[in-house]
Amino acid sequence: MKPIHVVCAVIGGAVAGAAVGLLFAPAKGTDTRTKIADVLRSKGIVLKKSKMDELVDEIEEQLDTNL
Repeated sequence: MKPIHVVCAVIGGAVAGAAVGLLFAPAKGTDTRTKIADVLRSKGIVLKKSKMDELVDEIEEQLDTNL
């Protein structure tokens, strides 16, 4: 495996872990999604509401599969 793949995997895992942590935080879903969007915007990533919903759905599916 190339080092760049390892780095990408680690970064992807960290982002997914942070997203899951935020989604399970004891805050309203809309507030949490707003916080996620703000963090992503500060990093230069802009997601439309539909893309954010897709991301949340994908994370939910992965959680349901793994639990």
